Amino acid sequence: MLIVQKYGGTSVGSVERIEAVAKRVIESKQAGHDLVVVVSAMSGETNKLLDYAGFFSKTPNHREVDMLLSSGERVTSALLAIALEAQGYAAVSMSGRRAGIVTDEIHTKAHIEYIDTSKMQEELKAGKIVVVAGFQGVTEAGEVSTLGRGGSDLSAVAIAGALEADLCEIYTDVDGVYTTDPRIEPKAKKLDKISYDEMLELASLGAKVLQSRSVEMAKKLNVNLVTRSSFNDHEGTLITKEDNSMEQPLVSGIALDKNQARVTLRGVTDKPGIAAEIFKKLASCNVNVDMIIQNVGHDGTTNLGFTVPQNELDITKAAMSELRASDVMEYDSEIVKVSIVGVGMKSHSGVACKAFDVMAKEGINIEMISTSEIKISMVIQAKYGELAVRALHSAYQLDK
Repeated sequence: MLIVQKYGGTSVGSVERIEAVAKRVIESKQAGHDLVVVVSAMSGETNKLLDYAGFFSKTPNHREVDMLLSSGERVTSALLAIALEAQGYAAVSMSGRRAGIVTDEIHTKAHIEYIDTSKMQEELKAGKIVVVAGFQGVTEAGEVSTLGRGGSDLSAVAIAGALEADLCEIYTDVDGVYTTDPRIEPKAKKLDKISYDEMLELASLGAKVLQSRSVEMAKKLNVNLVTRSSFNDHEGTLITKEDNSMEQPLVSGIALDKNQARVTLRGVTDKPGIAAEIFKKLASCNVNVDMIIQNVGHDGTTNLGFTVPQNELDITKAAMSELRASDVMEYDSEIVKVSIVGVGMKSHSGVACKAFDVMAKEGINIEMISTSEIKISMVIQAKYGELAVRALHSAYQLDK
């Protein structure tokens, strides 16, 4: 088979770990597979580089940030290629540019436009193991770009799709996808299989096993994903299209997203087009708005509330101050979003009722609610986040 393997930061966190990854890659090569290996920066490296940049500026130029951060993955890819060569296996490391990954021009949050696989295919035909620096690409103008946090997952899935690989394996420090974070709820169970849609919801709602954009791309390109641990040989979780054999449980998982901040604009003029004006301004700043609530006003004004990622709160504050759509602007970063996900919700009633009942029994006030066909999300105070996860996990019997 042609297999794309991706190893995360903890999996390549030291030269000893890189050596262990090399052994795992060699095992796959010995089994007769062709391999493209995508690597993240060594654990902690990206944060260290950001700290260096922060020493000089709180808002460094995004082009320079891309140049800086892309170096971390290139270091890892070269080290792994060296480790493989030392074991007698032909390998070649590639930057995003060399691998043919072309993106748009949005620095630090670039989107992949296409991949020219010719150089990778050339090396694969020569019998080499191709090691690609994840998280990065190059614009049409030749500028280095990065794909945002967790972008190495996206690199791996996109490469798997472009090469029409048989399988894409995402190796991390956990055994697979769990019903919730085992560090919060020790009774969490590993799932053998989960649909793209459920995984997409869990990933976008704070589950850190996979990056949401990579799951979205896997669904679009019909790439079979397996997420598993690089620290053992346990079976992982298969993420694939929903089929009739997947007898849907009512709820598959509970997610907790701590990277949330709430913005409330009070006394906004209640007129057609005001919401468009506000969110157009945020979109122009590349702020990712999540939940939105608007209250009907009776005095010609309205209150508008929405959530954004915590790390985009400063940009949001600046944008709203510049727009001056409201005289009173409130910001709350002491919130979290807890979510219930399951394709079984499509055909069962009472899921929301049970969630709200659990919150009430635990004395937790719900500040915002949003729903989709397979998800219910609630914004609550941060101090109650982990309690809410444990209570919901028990209520939906996910530990059984």
